[in-house]
Amino acid sequence: MRRLMLIGLGLATLFSASVSLTGCVVVAPRPHYAARVWVPGYWAPGSVWVSGHWRG
Repeated sequence: MRRLMLIGLGLATLFSASVSLTGCVVVAPRPHYAARVWVPGYWAPGSVWVSGHWRG
């Protein structure tokens, strides 16, 4: 039972970590700056990896 609980806890940790690393993160706008959005890395056409970057 203990081993099953540890495996479940490990899977839950891995799942939550992977979910937290996906998607867009919107940053609250600063007083005189436009809002910026984090764009995660992706594969572009032609098998080119585009790393994550801030788009504002």
